[in-house]
Amino acid sequence: MKITVLSEVIKTEDRVGLTPSVIKKIVSQGVDVCIQSGCGARAGFADSEYEEAGAKISRTIKDAVSNADIIITVRRPNKDQLEYVQKSTILIGLMDPYGNRDDLQSLAKNGCKIFSMELMPRISRAQSMDVLSSQSNLSGYKAVIDAAATYGRALPMMMTAAGTIPPARAFIMGAGVAGLQAIATARRMGAIVTATDVRPASKEQVESLGAKFVAVEDDEFKAAETSGGYAKEMSDEYKNKQQNLVAEHIAKQDIVITTALIPGRKAPILITKKMIDSMRKGSVIADLAIERGGNVEMSRVGKIEDYNGVSIIGYENFAARLPADSSNLYSQNIYNFLGEIINYTDKRLEIKSDDEIILGTLIADESKLVHKMYN
Repeated sequence: MKITVLSEVIKTEDRVGLTPSVIKKIVSQGVDVCIQSGCGARAGFADSEYEEAGAKISRTIKDAVSNADIIITVRRPNKDQLEYVQKSTILIGLMDPYGNRDDLQSLAKNGCKIFSMELMPRISRAQSMDVLSSQSNLSGYKAVIDAAATYGRALPMMMTAAGTIPPARAFIMGAGVAGLQAIATARRMGAIVTATDVRPASKEQVESLGAKFVAVEDDEFKAAETSGGYAKEMSDEYKNKQQNLVAEHIAKQDIVITTALIPGRKAPILITKKMIDSMRKGSVIADLAIERGGNVEMSRVGKIEDYNGVSIIGYENFAARLPADSSNLYSQNIYNFLGEIINYTDKRLEIKSDDEIILGTLIADESKLVHKMYN
């Protein structure tokens, strides 16, 4: 059995699909691993480290993917990378399943079984494979670090003989995995932290981290969560009430982190141009939803936008800005998933088509899109 790790083709993607430490565990179980030369360089992993872990280094795409049983990437590969892939190959990565359907259909035509790790079901057995959670943790942390660096002032209160520096005020919008980590990070750095979310269960989580919860807590709010734990799309009436509350609150903030995403939908606008106009010069906003259109009206993909003295950070991929750590976590998620489809004793693939994890993540098979979202 052969597993291949490809280099990432997206310029802003510095992560790698498998790290040397995880490859060492795979090789120890009798499975061959091949990496495309240089695939880990941007994450700080040299080819020599992969060789020491037992991987073979391939200099060409053709050599890397030929006879591969499983191909692992972080982001969706392009057609050129899969030109020499055999039909029975399994492809695993972040496939952007809610993105361009035509691109996915084109990718599916080569006959590969394609697994999209973003669709990992939220069940106890799958927690160790949940790439969205592992990466969002780092995104929330890094967003606060980047915002603090851009803010350019101290976050904690500082009392000196010369005077007192007041603490910064940080407002976290969205209390999912990224938001909760952002709250914890901002608190550790000494800021006064408030947070909002449309899910009622988030209130207790926010307050347990020492932050104050800000939301319109009416009947709609109490029912605003799906069975999968995601936020529901709210009514226009609720959005208006929440927007008015946020508008009043945001004018007093120094740092704002937005993290609101709805699976399969464009990210909701949480911060309008009018709200930004009310903020103090020198304030900073970090938009973690920029890849889905953004939560901030004035944010721009891949840039720090200066609007009337307010800095709006629109980095596409905060987790990838910590490439070694994010790669290590992603790699471990992938390793745990491989345990669901590989029989290491017999060195063969063993995919249970009726398994909840398989049904949840398999998006293409036999040259067509098969996930229920495409029906």
